[in-house]
Amino acid sequence: MGTSPEQRLKVKAMEEASEEEMAPRIKKARERAAKERKERLSRALDQLDSLRSRKQRADRRVSTTDPECRVMGQSDGGYAPSYNVQISTDAKEKVVVGVGVSQSPADQTLFSSALNTVEKTAGLPGQVVVDAGFTTRDAIITAAERGINLIGSFPDASAGKITLLTRAGISKEFYPEHFRFDHEKNVYVCPEGNVLAYEGTSVERGKTIYRYRGKHCKDCPSKPSCCPLAQRGRGITRTENDPRIDAFLTKMETDEAKAVYRQRGEVAEFPNAWIKEKFRLRQFRLRGLLKVEMEVLWACLTYNIKIWMRLCGKPRLAA
Repeated sequence: MGTSPEQRLKVKAMEEASEEEMAPRIKKARERAAKERKERLSRALDQLDSLRSRKQRADRRVSTTDPECRVMGQSDGGYAPSYNVQISTDAKEKVVVGVGVSQSPADQTLFSSALNTVEKTAGLPGQVVVDAGFTTRDAIITAAERGINLIGSFPDASAGKITLLTRAGISKEFYPEHFRFDHEKNVYVCPEGNVLAYEGTSVERGKTIYRYRGKHCKDCPSKPSCCPLAQRGRGITRTENDPRIDAFLTKMETDEAKAVYRQRGEVAEFPNAWIKEKFRLRQFRLRGLLKVEMEVLWACLTYNIKIWMRLCGKPRLAA
């Protein structure tokens, strides 16, 4: 690529500039850089104070280069300042119909906002397919309330429960499945025959949790295997799903729902892969949530133009 006469003149003028002329420029550049660093540090402190006020222990790290981003886990197991970008795609033509950039590292909280964005741009969909990260009780209830057929993979929490039980020092023979529930008395009976009495109820969106606790664990010979770390006796919970949750789980066991879910990878991952490969957009060039949103929107707009050319432009040229 050649240079214009004007560009060559500017380069020549810089080469011929004396030290006296260059010194003020360097000084101003350094002052400008120092001012920008100070402003970024000030914004970083403001962001950190905001996080502390919300008591979000996991997010109490702020980048000084981009105070509005958050330190998030990466695919390689490490951590880096990041934004969480979510792209919603039309299943038929793979057109991007919704874009969202969030400071939250967790996808679980983003379903409603993504749905609202899609509704504004393309109307409320009749069916939505999401991965396990979005398939929460809240998402299932939200979809049911809005008349949407949600297809998703409800995460299996059994592995996490086993990890918690292991950390608590509980032996396998005292896992919850070995406790018998007495419906008439509303109590649990442990493998040693001791009663865990009803302690209370908590209601969350999509489920009701009933809590039970043992009264005679202190003198039980099996305490070292059942509840070695518990100060108040062994606790156990029973969860009852909202009927809409059970209906969703039943639906996802059908061959029809499984067939629809198998298409998710192709539909959802193609735009992401195309943007990363064609635009090399694996790292943002701009700083700040608003500018990053603009960068993502431009990338998705360009991707959609490419889809439009395939759907409309090429057939017209062929005709």
